[in-house]
Amino acid sequence: MTEFLDGPAGRRIAYNRSPGRGPGVVFLGGLVSDMTGTKAVHLEAWARAQGRAFLRFDYSGHGESSEAFEDGCIGDWAADARAAIEALTDGPQLLVGSSMGGWIALLMARAIPERVAGIVGLAAAPDFTEDSLWADATDAQRADLMETGRYEVPSDYSDTPYVITRRLIEDGRDHLVLRSPLPLPFPVRLLHGTADTDVPVAVALRLMEHADCPDLRLTLIKDADHRLSTPACLELITNTADALLAQVGAP
Repeated sequence: MTEFLDGPAGRRIAYNRSPGRGPGVVFLGGLVSDMTGTKAVHLEAWARAQGRAFLRFDYSGHGESSEAFEDGCIGDWAADARAAIEALTDGPQLLVGSSMGGWIALLMARAIPERVAGIVGLAAAPDFTEDSLWADATDAQRADLMETGRYEVPSDYSDTPYVITRRLIEDGRDHLVLRSPLPLPFPVRLLHGTADTDVPVAVALRLMEHADCPDLRLTLIKDADHRLSTPACLELITNTADALLAQVGAP
């Protein structure tokens, strides 16, 4: 059943939480996704079957949470994630971050490392506002952004285009993780499809090279796309999470 948390700046964060043993698992979704997605629901069912604590939630401007998507930014969504983790979980958590959620997970590693038992990044997209949205924008789109505060890009996942705002780009620059030291003192597993056209494999390789992590492994999945939602990918995700939880043990 969906419940609501009074989050930062009056934002109401929708969430579903399953009780169980720790370390718990927290799913961090991607841009313009919500907590009812295939991976989130699959992980929840897997966690419940194991008696493992699990949390999925919607960032503000996403799903059932309050606010409009166009008003949000990386800093807001990271603050939402921190509030949810701190208020709704106990002890260190395994963070499973999909796409933008992988970036949010890395921001949690900086902000509250004591609450992170490990990270599983699913087509993780750190710094995408700068390295993808801004870098790939046309001159006309950049002009629109500076003059009107926004531009639109088509979505491969819906008929509604993404609205990219000036605030999203400028705030993103305050939260980049690939330009300064990134200590990750816990195990990290990255899963990435070789057919991902949204977040190139090069991003995963750059993250692997940049992070200061004694136990970081990257698994490439031949012909898998950005969604990583086929039955085989879903099984690999839960197997990866299961192995990592066995490694980190009880809190």
